[in-house]
Amino acid sequence: MFIDLILKSGKSAIDLCFYVLLPIMVVMMSFMRLLEAKRVLEFVSRVFYPVLKIFGMPGLGIFAALQILLVSFAAPIATLTIMEKKRVSEREIAASLAMIFTMSQANATFPLIVYGLNFKLILFTSIIGGVVASALTFYYFGKNLSYGDVVHGDINEKPTDKSILSILLDGGNEAVNLIIKSIPLILLAIFFVNVLKAIHLIEWLEKFFNPLISIFGVNPSVTLPVITKFLAGGTAMMAVTIDLIKSGIMTAKDLNLIAGFVINPFDVVGVMVLCSAGDATKKVLRHAALGATVGIMVKGVLHYLLFSLM
Repeated sequence: MFIDLILKSGKSAIDLCFYVLLPIMVVMMSFMRLLEAKRVLEFVSRVFYPVLKIFGMPGLGIFAALQILLVSFAAPIATLTIMEKKRVSEREIAASLAMIFTMSQANATFPLIVYGLNFKLILFTSIIGGVVASALTFYYFGKNLSYGDVVHGDINEKPTDKSILSILLDGGNEAVNLIIKSIPLILLAIFFVNVLKAIHLIEWLEKFFNPLISIFGVNPSVTLPVITKFLAGGTAMMAVTIDLIKSGIMTAKDLNLIAGFVINPFDVVGVMVLCSAGDATKKVLRHAALGATVGIMVKGVLHYLLFSLM
Protein backbone atom coordinates (compact mmCIF):
# COMPACT_ATOMS: atom_id res chain seq x y z
CA MET A 1 0.00 0.00 0.00
CA PHE A 2 2.81 2.41 0.89
CA ILE A 3 4.53 1.83 -2.46
CA ASP A 4 1.21 2.27 -4.27
CA LEU A 5 0.76 5.65 -2.58
CA ILE A 6 4.23 6.73 -3.70
CA LEU A 7 3.61 5.64 -7.28
CA LYS A 8 0.17 7.27 -7.35
CA SER A 9 1.63 10.49 -5.95
CA GLY A 10 4.45 10.39 -8.48
CA LYS A 11 2.02 10.00 -11.37
CA SER A 12 -0.12 12.88 -10.10
CA ALA A 13 2.95 15.08 -9.64
CA ILE A 14 4.24 14.33 -13.14
CA ASP A 15 0.79 14.96 -14.65
CA LEU A 16 0.50 18.27 -12.80
CA CYS A 17 4.03 19.43 -13.61
CA PHE A 18 4.31 18.36 -17.26
CA TYR A 19 0.73 18.54 -18.52
CA VAL A 20 -0.63 21.51 -16.52
CA LEU A 21 2.16 23.68 -15.13
CA LEU A 22 4.76 23.29 -17.89
CA PRO A 23 2.63 24.57 -20.82
CA ILE A 24 1.42 27.52 -18.75
CA MET A 25 4.89 28.35 -17.48
CA VAL A 26 6.62 28.08 -20.86
CA VAL A 27 4.15 30.49 -22.45
CA MET A 28 4.03 32.89 -19.49
CA MET A 29 7.78 32.96 -18.89
CA SER A 30 8.53 33.44 -22.59
CA PHE A 31 5.95 36.22 -22.75
CA MET A 32 7.32 37.93 -19.64
CA ARG A 33 10.90 37.74 -20.95
CA LEU A 34 9.80 39.30 -24.23
CA LEU A 35 8.03 42.13 -22.37
CA GLU A 36 11.14 42.58 -20.28
CA ALA A 37 13.43 42.75 -23.31
CA LYS A 38 11.17 45.26 -25.05
CA ARG A 39 11.08 47.37 -21.86
CA VAL A 40 7.32 46.99 -21.45
CA LEU A 41 7.79 45.73 -17.88
CA GLU A 42 9.84 48.81 -17.11
CA PHE A 43 7.11 51.12 -18.40
CA VAL A 44 4.24 49.33 -16.64
CA SER A 45 6.22 49.07 -13.42
CA ARG A 46 6.90 52.81 -13.39
CA VAL A 47 3.26 53.65 -14.12
CA PHE A 48 1.70 51.43 -11.43
CA TYR A 49 4.36 51.68 -8.71
CA PRO A 50 3.11 54.99 -7.21
CA VAL A 51 -0.27 53.37 -6.54
CA LEU A 52 0.86 49.85 -5.64
CA LYS A 53 3.57 51.04 -3.23
CA ILE A 54 0.79 52.30 -0.93
CA PHE A 55 -0.14 48.64 -0.38
CA GLY A 56 3.47 47.45 -0.21
CA MET A 57 3.74 45.99 -3.72
CA PRO A 58 6.27 46.71 -6.47
CA GLY A 59 5.09 47.83 -9.90
CA LEU A 60 5.34 44.27 -11.15
CA GLY A 61 2.60 43.34 -8.70
CA ILE A 62 0.01 44.27 -11.32
CA PHE A 63 1.26 41.41 -13.52
CA ALA A 64 1.04 38.93 -10.64
CA ALA A 65 -2.55 40.00 -9.93
CA LEU A 66 -3.62 39.66 -13.56
CA GLN A 67 -1.91 36.28 -13.89
CA ILE A 68 -3.63 34.75 -10.86
CA LEU A 69 -7.04 36.22 -11.74
CA LEU A 70 -7.03 35.55 -15.48
CA VAL A 71 -4.58 32.71 -16.21
CA SER A 72 -3.80 30.15 -13.49
CA PHE A 73 -2.54 29.71 -9.94
CA ALA A 74 0.90 28.83 -11.36
CA ALA A 75 1.22 31.79 -13.73
CA PRO A 76 2.50 34.30 -11.09
CA ILE A 77 5.66 32.21 -10.71
CA ALA A 78 6.98 34.01 -13.78
CA THR A 79 6.55 37.40 -12.12
CA LEU A 80 7.90 36.24 -8.75
CA THR A 81 10.99 34.88 -10.51
CA ILE A 82 11.62 38.21 -12.21
CA MET A 83 11.10 40.03 -8.88
CA GLU A 84 13.82 37.91 -7.31
CA LYS A 85 16.28 38.46 -10.14
CA LYS A 86 15.67 42.22 -10.29
CA ARG A 87 16.42 42.85 -6.60
CA VAL A 88 12.88 43.62 -5.45
CA SER A 89 12.99 43.77 -1.65
CA GLU A 90 11.92 40.89 0.58
CA ARG A 91 9.09 42.93 2.07
CA GLU A 92 7.62 43.63 -1.35
CA ILE A 93 7.99 40.01 -2.46
CA ALA A 94 6.22 38.94 0.74
CA ALA A 95 3.42 41.44 0.11
CA SER A 96 3.04 40.26 -3.49
CA LEU A 97 3.00 36.60 -2.42
CA ALA A 98 0.34 37.31 0.22
CA MET A 99 -1.79 38.98 -2.44
CA ILE A 100 -1.37 35.98 -4.78
CA PHE A 101 -2.29 33.54 -2.01
CA THR A 102 -5.49 35.50 -1.34
CA MET A 103 -6.86 36.10 -4.83
CA SER A 104 -9.04 33.66 -6.77
CA GLN A 105 -7.17 31.53 -9.29
CA ALA A 106 -8.58 31.49 -12.82
CA ASN A 107 -8.19 27.73 -13.31
CA ALA A 108 -10.87 27.17 -10.64
CA THR A 109 -12.92 30.34 -11.11
CA PHE A 110 -13.82 30.07 -14.79
CA PRO A 111 -15.01 26.43 -14.78
CA LEU A 112 -17.17 27.12 -11.71
CA ILE A 113 -18.88 30.09 -13.38
CA VAL A 114 -20.75 27.53 -15.49
CA TYR A 115 -22.15 26.07 -12.26
CA GLY A 116 -23.38 29.37 -10.82
CA LEU A 117 -20.32 31.11 -9.34
CA ASN A 118 -20.81 34.90 -9.27
CA PHE A 119 -17.72 36.07 -11.18
CA LYS A 120 -18.14 39.82 -10.59
CA LEU A 121 -18.47 39.31 -6.85
CA ILE A 122 -15.53 36.92 -6.52
CA LEU A 123 -13.40 39.32 -8.59
CA PHE A 124 -14.36 42.26 -6.37
CA THR A 125 -13.71 40.41 -3.10
CA SER A 126 -10.42 39.05 -4.48
CA ILE A 127 -9.14 42.57 -5.12
CA ILE A 128 -10.21 43.78 -1.67
CA GLY A 129 -8.81 40.72 0.10
CA GLY A 130 -5.59 40.84 -1.93
CA VAL A 131 -4.99 44.50 -1.08
CA VAL A 132 -5.62 43.84 2.63
CA ALA A 133 -3.25 40.84 2.63
CA SER A 134 -0.54 42.79 0.81
CA ALA A 135 -0.72 45.86 3.02
CA LEU A 136 -0.80 43.88 6.27
CA THR A 137 2.16 41.79 5.19
CA PHE A 138 4.23 44.81 4.15
CA TYR A 139 3.45 47.07 7.11
CA TYR A 140 3.04 44.52 9.91
CA PHE A 141 3.84 40.83 9.37
CA GLY A 142 6.89 41.49 7.19
CA LYS A 143 8.15 44.71 8.75
CA ASN A 144 11.39 43.03 9.85
CA LEU A 145 12.24 41.84 6.33
CA SER A 146 14.79 43.72 4.26
CA TYR A 147 13.61 46.84 2.47
CA GLY A 148 15.90 49.37 0.86
CA ASP A 149 16.46 51.52 -2.17
CA VAL A 150 15.73 48.87 -4.76
CA VAL A 151 15.06 49.26 -8.46
CA HIS A 152 11.35 49.39 -9.29
CA GLY A 153 11.16 50.86 -12.74
CA ASP A 154 14.50 49.91 -14.26
CA ILE A 155 13.51 46.32 -14.92
CA ASN A 156 15.78 45.85 -17.90
CA GLU A 157 18.95 47.91 -17.48
CA LYS A 158 20.43 47.32 -20.93
CA PRO A 159 18.59 46.82 -24.21
CA THR A 160 19.18 43.36 -25.65
CA ASP A 161 20.25 42.68 -29.20
CA LYS A 162 18.82 39.14 -29.15
CA SER A 163 16.19 38.14 -31.67
CA ILE A 164 12.60 37.65 -30.55
CA LEU A 165 12.94 33.89 -31.10
CA SER A 166 16.03 33.74 -28.87
CA ILE A 167 14.26 35.67 -26.12
CA LEU A 168 11.24 33.35 -26.28
CA LEU A 169 13.47 30.26 -26.19
CA ASP A 170 15.41 31.60 -23.21
CA GLY A 171 12.16 32.15 -21.34
CA GLY A 172 10.91 28.69 -22.27
CA ASN A 173 14.14 27.03 -21.13
CA GLU A 174 13.99 28.92 -17.85
CA ALA A 175 10.44 27.71 -17.31
CA VAL A 176 11.41 24.08 -17.99
CA ASN A 177 14.26 24.26 -15.46
CA LEU A 178 11.96 25.85 -12.92
CA ILE A 179 9.34 23.11 -13.27
CA ILE A 180 11.91 20.32 -13.05
CA LYS A 181 13.26 21.77 -9.80
CA SER A 182 9.74 21.97 -8.37
CA ILE A 183 8.87 18.29 -8.96
CA PRO A 184 10.25 16.99 -5.60
CA LEU A 185 8.33 19.56 -3.55
CA ILE A 186 5.09 18.97 -5.45
CA LEU A 187 5.45 15.18 -5.27
CA LEU A 188 5.97 15.31 -1.50
CA ALA A 189 2.96 17.59 -1.07
CA ILE A 190 0.71 15.28 -3.08
CA PHE A 191 2.05 12.24 -1.23
CA PHE A 192 1.20 13.92 2.09
CA VAL A 193 -2.38 14.50 0.94
CA ASN A 194 -2.73 10.92 -0.31
CA VAL A 195 -1.54 9.60 3.05
CA LEU A 196 -4.21 11.66 4.80
CA LYS A 197 -6.82 10.21 2.46
CA ALA A 198 -5.54 6.66 3.02
CA ILE A 199 -5.86 6.91 6.79
CA HIS A 200 -9.39 8.36 6.36
CA LEU A 201 -8.47 11.60 8.14
CA ILE A 202 -10.39 13.65 5.57
CA GLU A 203 -13.57 11.65 6.22
CA TRP A 204 -13.15 12.19 9.96
CA LEU A 205 -12.63 15.93 9.48
CA GLU A 206 -15.77 16.09 7.35
CA LYS A 207 -17.88 14.56 10.13
CA PHE A 208 -16.22 16.77 12.75
CA PHE A 209 -16.84 20.07 10.96
CA ASN A 210 -20.37 19.36 9.67
CA PRO A 211 -22.12 20.70 12.83
CA LEU A 212 -19.93 23.82 12.88
CA ILE A 213 -20.68 24.69 9.26
CA SER A 214 -24.40 24.17 9.81
CA ILE A 215 -24.39 26.97 12.40
CA PHE A 216 -23.77 29.51 9.64
CA GLY A 217 -26.76 28.32 7.65
CA VAL A 218 -24.64 26.59 5.03
CA ASN A 219 -25.38 23.16 3.59
CA PRO A 220 -23.16 20.62 5.46
CA SER A 221 -22.23 19.09 2.09
CA VAL A 222 -19.79 21.99 1.53
CA THR A 223 -17.50 20.46 4.17
CA LEU A 224 -15.97 18.07 1.65
CA PRO A 225 -14.99 20.78 -0.90
CA VAL A 226 -13.57 22.96 1.91
CA ILE A 227 -11.39 20.20 3.32
CA THR A 228 -10.39 18.99 -0.14
CA LYS A 229 -9.34 22.52 -1.11
CA PHE A 230 -6.96 23.12 1.77
CA LEU A 231 -5.40 19.66 1.59
CA ALA A 232 -5.46 18.77 -2.11
CA GLY A 233 -5.66 22.13 -3.86
CA GLY A 234 -8.07 24.27 -5.86
CA THR A 235 -8.30 21.95 -8.85
CA ALA A 236 -9.32 19.01 -6.67
CA MET A 237 -11.83 21.22 -4.85
CA MET A 238 -13.30 22.33 -8.17
CA ALA A 239 -13.74 18.72 -9.33
CA VAL A 240 -15.43 17.69 -6.07
CA THR A 241 -17.71 20.76 -6.11
CA ILE A 242 -18.82 20.21 -9.70
CA ASP A 243 -19.60 16.58 -8.93
CA LEU A 244 -21.68 17.57 -5.86
CA ILE A 245 -23.62 20.22 -7.82
CA LYS A 246 -24.28 17.82 -10.70
CA SER A 247 -25.61 15.24 -8.28
CA GLY A 248 -27.87 17.81 -6.60
CA ILE A 249 -26.17 17.59 -3.20
CA MET A 250 -24.86 21.15 -3.46
CA THR A 251 -26.44 24.20 -5.10
CA ALA A 252 -25.00 27.30 -6.75
CA LYS A 253 -25.96 29.23 -3.61
CA ASP A 254 -23.92 26.85 -1.44
CA LEU A 255 -20.95 27.36 -3.75
CA ASN A 256 -21.17 31.15 -3.60
CA LEU A 257 -21.47 31.20 0.18
CA ILE A 258 -18.07 29.48 0.55
CA ALA A 259 -16.39 30.72 -2.64
CA GLY A 260 -14.52 33.57 -0.93
CA PHE A 261 -12.86 31.10 1.43
CA VAL A 262 -12.00 28.24 -0.92
CA ILE A 263 -11.11 29.74 -4.30
CA ASN A 264 -7.47 30.74 -3.82
CA PRO A 265 -4.06 29.05 -4.20
CA PHE A 266 -3.32 29.02 -0.46
CA ASP A 267 -3.14 25.26 0.07
CA VAL A 268 -0.46 22.57 0.32
CA VAL A 269 0.01 22.15 -3.43
CA GLY A 270 -0.36 25.84 -4.29
CA VAL A 271 2.20 26.91 -1.70
CA MET A 272 4.73 24.36 -2.94
CA VAL A 273 4.27 25.42 -6.55
CA LEU A 274 4.54 29.17 -5.93
CA CYS A 275 7.52 28.83 -3.61
CA SER A 276 9.46 27.17 -6.42
CA ALA A 277 10.00 30.72 -7.78
CA GLY A 278 13.19 31.06 -5.74
CA ASP A 279 14.95 31.33 -2.39
CA ALA A 280 13.60 34.78 -1.50
CA THR A 281 10.03 33.57 -2.02
CA LYS A 282 10.65 30.61 0.29
CA LYS A 283 12.21 32.90 2.89
CA VAL A 284 9.18 35.18 3.11
CA LEU A 285 6.60 32.37 3.07
CA ARG A 286 5.73 32.60 6.76
CA HIS A 287 5.16 36.35 6.61
CA ALA A 288 3.09 36.08 3.43
CA ALA A 289 1.05 33.22 4.90
CA LEU A 290 0.04 35.34 7.89
CA GLY A 291 -1.06 38.19 5.67
CA ALA A 292 -2.89 35.82 3.33
CA THR A 293 -4.77 34.23 6.23
CA VAL A 294 -6.24 37.59 7.19
CA GLY A 295 -6.85 38.52 3.55
CA ILE A 296 -8.73 35.28 2.87
CA MET A 297 -10.86 35.78 5.98
CA VAL A 298 -11.76 39.31 4.83
CA LYS A 299 -12.45 38.08 1.32
CA GLY A 300 -14.50 35.10 2.52
CA VAL A 301 -16.64 37.01 5.01
CA LEU A 302 -17.19 39.84 2.53
CA HIS A 303 -18.24 37.42 -0.23
CA TYR A 304 -20.53 35.53 2.16
CA LEU A 305 -22.25 38.69 3.44
CA LEU A 306 -22.62 40.34 0.03
CA PHE A 307 -24.00 37.21 -1.58
CA SER A 308 -26.41 36.70 1.32
CA LEU A 309 -27.80 40.18 0.66
CA MET A 310 -28.18 39.67 -3.11
